[in-house]
Amino acid sequence: MNPALVDKVVNAVLYEGYVLYPYRASAIKNRNRLMFGGLYPPAWSAAQKGADRSGLQAECLLAGDQSVSLDVEIRFLHLLACGEGNAERQEATERKISLNDLEVARIALQPMQMTFPFRGAGSAARIDGRQAPIAARVELDSEAAGPGLWKLSLRVSNETPLEHLEARAALMRSMASTHAVLTTRGGEFVSLLDPPEQYRERAAACRNIGVWPVLVGDNGERDTMLASPIILYDYPQVAAESAGDFFDSTEIDEILTLRVLTLTDDEKREVRDGDERTRQILERTEALAPEQLMKLHGALRGLRPAGGTE
Repeated sequence: MNPALVDKVVNAVLYEGYVLYPYRASAIKNRNRLMFGGLYPPAWSAAQKGADRSGLQAECLLAGDQSVSLDVEIRFLHLLACGEGNAERQEATERKISLNDLEVARIALQPMQMTFPFRGAGSAARIDGRQAPIAARVELDSEAAGPGLWKLSLRVSNETPLEHLEARAALMRSMASTHAVLTTRGGEFVSLLDPPEQYRERAAACRNIGVWPVLVGDNGERDTMLASPIILYDYPQVAAESAGDFFDSTEIDEILTLRVLTLTDDEKREVRDGDERTRQILERTEALAPEQLMKLHGALRGLRPAGGTE
């Protein structure tokens, strides 16, 4: 595995949609964090008739013998309300659940079920200006899917109680941008997008809800799978020309960079007074050298010889 490459992709997924241009907390679209992969308290999800799901399911195939092992890392953002009244904004704390050195054959005999509580900051009874507690439930099992092949099933759910069916209360108790990274030793994950012929039928039977498992790392590596809330292809990469995150869905660095540079002084002041990540966007953009700006204008990739001449 290429840890640096994987971390860059995973972090981009974690913060996709975290804040949108013009990156001011007062902008209507930045009043609430509405990111991909949100898991909401079950009471809220049931009341919305499933529109805001409370859980996800990731299923994938792993080729390996009885000795193959697995690490599972589940990540999400735990929202934090800062300020009061019109000055209130939402930031986030990164949360992580790590399950290491799991024997896949043993999980087939004894599936795992665990609940992980995350205490909020301040009073657990209040959400105004503080962080509410969250309870995350993780279930993991495996089954033999053929000679030297395992089917893994990972389910993550938000088990947080919700006393009042209010949108803000549900949002502050949500698990935002939830995703999972699975890493194996002694085995190889099977691409669900382009599986080998002998595995096509079994790959098609994998049922994924709320996530899209893809291979990550250097092209050709098969030891790491990302269960992403965003539809990706195998071996996604962040463009080498990108100087840093903008968090906007399907972002175009050049356009957003130029737009940030056109913000008024008052708008820039509000961005600087926001959270650390929005402040970094402004500082990084204003510090870009002309040659860095030119790199954002376009790049040629995948050149190959032209076909035969007539």
